[in-house]
Amino acid sequence: MLALTRKKGSSIMIGNDIEITVLGIQGEQVKLGIVAPKNISVHRKEIFLQIQKENAEAALNSKV
Repeated sequence: MLALTRKKGSSIMIGNDIEITVLGIQGEQVKLGIVAPKNISVHRKEIFLQIQKENAEAALNSKV
């Protein structure tokens, strides 16, 4: 894992196509802006895990 320290308004790049910008900081919350190509899904981790779980359940049900 790469850990970075960034200030409000600063960005990081992932590859050539994904930019993550620190939009604001309030207490323990950080607001991020993410610019990515449309073919790359961007989700909060808990949503991503729920999608994976539902896809696995659907795959099991389709085999029955």
